[in-house]
Amino acid sequence: MEAGGGRGLGAVVITGASSGIGRGCALHLDSLGFQVFAGVRKPSDGERLESDASERLQPLALDVTDADSIGRAASQVAESVQDRGLAGLVNNAGVAISAPLEFIPIDELRRQLEVNLVGQVAVTQAFLPLLRRAKGRVVNVGSIGGKVALPFLGAYAASKFAMEAVSDSLRRELLPWGISVSLLEPGSVSTPIWEKGIRTGQEVLERLPPEAHTLYGDAIDALQKAAGETAERGVPPLTVAKVVEHALTSPRPKTRYAVGRDAKMRIALTRVVPDRTMDRLITRAMGL
Repeated sequence: MEAGGGRGLGAVVITGASSGIGRGCALHLDSLGFQVFAGVRKPSDGERLESDASERLQPLALDVTDADSIGRAASQVAESVQDRGLAGLVNNAGVAISAPLEFIPIDELRRQLEVNLVGQVAVTQAFLPLLRRAKGRVVNVGSIGGKVALPFLGAYAASKFAMEAVSDSLRRELLPWGISVSLLEPGSVSTPIWEKGIRTGQEVLERLPPEAHTLYGDAIDALQKAAGETAERGVPPLTVAKVVEHALTSPRPKTRYAVGRDAKMRIALTRVVPDRTMDRLITRAMGL
């Protein structure tokens, strides 16, 4: 399945397509000639996508934490593609929740894992029969946070470390059917997830006891400042979308793709730098 002419590239489902990486992937794959089913939770987000895309792109009402929503989305796609099946599934939906693990509300920890991990598995289960028909491919959007866990992002990192394991197991389980599974490990990407993460973090902070602010207040302020800077220097979503294109169309897709200079640098550091030294480098870089 080669990209180029933009014809006969098949159908692809993308979760979390309302903004950021997901939106970038939806528009880029549409421009290549894929039939894109762009997963969104709000009709207005779907309308914005339609206005910027070809008539092939179809918004898909999809909440990865809602079993009924996933079932309806799978039925809608199955009715459209029928025996052609799916050429690809891009599991991109995700949130970032920041808080010290000592005080993070357990319901927020559960939500982090439900969206970033459990929801991805639930969506994959629903669409695998269609992927098997077309010998399609799965692309999981992880994070460099699945290799290097930053302070106060432990819940987020846990979800992304888990996606590393899920992607490895799924890739090996699907070998008999020739279904490729690739994992993206982006570093800093200029997307709204960081702004949303800051807002969510502030909401979580309001729920923390006074002791948490006394112990961690200055460090959390430093983290939020670093998050804002991360959004400014991140690579554009199109950079990630082009990597997704490779994972979906290359005769030899990689099992893992580090995206961005900072992601590649961190992976290289983990191979040679001792944990204690890495601790000091990270806390110093974040101004903690």
